Amino acid sequence: MNKLITIIVLLVAATGFYLAFIYGRAYWHPLYLKVAGARTVSDVVAQFGDESRQRMTPYFKAAGVTYPPKSVSLLAVKDESLLELWDTSKSDPVFIRKYPIQALSGVAGPKLREGDRQVPEGIYQVEYLNPNSSYHLSMKLNYPNSFDLKHARAEGRDQPGTNIFIHGKAVSIGCLAMGDSVAEELFILASDIGQHNIEVAIAPSDPRTNSLKPIADLAWSKTLYKKLSDYFSDYKQ
Repeated sequence: MNKLITIIVLLVAATGFYLAFIYGRAYWHPLYLKVAGARTVSDVVAQFGDESRQRMTPYFKAAGVTYPPKSVSLLAVKDESLLELWDTSKSDPVFIRKYPIQALSGVAGPKLREGDRQVPEGIYQVEYLNPNSSYHLSMKLNYPNSFDLKHARAEGRDQPGTNIFIHGKAVSIGCLAMGDSVAEELFILASDIGQHNIEVAIAPSDPRTNSLKPIADLAWSKTLYKKLSDYFSDYKQ
């Protein structure tokens, strides 16, 4: 009996430690950085650059283009948990590969307010690279963009949310969690070509195969989904 109790206690403790490690990163990671020291983008490039490029380059070569590209687009399809990478260096985009999204929270539909756990929907830019992310590495998107802010103000939503990232690990609270190795690749790619040369489009489903249906109580979703449908239509394999 005592042995069984000991095993149960150990299992509970291990589970608690795991949950604290995964979901409590926002709390303990800053303390870790104080001890270990913050790293720079250059540090990350020195650590992960060569291996990440070695993993990416064959995909670009197979697509008939060279690495690094001049610019890229990332197309995220929420209901399929997929992120597509396209080379947009020339007028006709070239498909490079698909990445599985390890975790994304919420349901179909745009992000409306802080804490709703929704992944935004729209067309975004990368604002900056974060080499000290609580989730390994991350790239911050410019959510809310001008379109998001316009409709948030019109509806009296003064806190539409912020801090939306593409990051590592497999935990999401409104972000795209890609796993560490993919986060490394995307981070190095962004560093190599410049974050301003990356565009990110996020849709609830793939408008190339299914029409995006506007949300009944969000009149502006019709405009949003038309923009996304037009954007995705330029990307054909």
